[in-house]
Amino acid sequence: MSIGQVMQIIQAAMVTVLKVSAPVLLISMAVGLIIAVLQAATQIHEQSVVFVPKLVAIAVILVIMGSWMMENMKDFTYYIFDQIVKLS
Repeated sequence: MSIGQVMQIIQAAMVTVLKVSAPVLLISMAVGLIIAVLQAATQIHEQSVVFVPKLVAIAVILVIMGSWMMENMKDFTYYIFDQIVKLS
């Protein structure tokens, strides 16, 4: 296995990780930012006010995007197994 092949696999892994984790991270960040602005405006600084909406938003995004995430992971797994077959 050459350095180029290893770098290609690492690049594919990193792209897959970014694609799969981006929806959850972006929604969590957006909800956190919105709640932080609301907390600053109302001066309510309760931790559960941040936690519950983030938890609900993440659950909703996982329900909506879960099949797409699994499809990406499945494609990456097929790619890795294909590379293993080509190696031998």
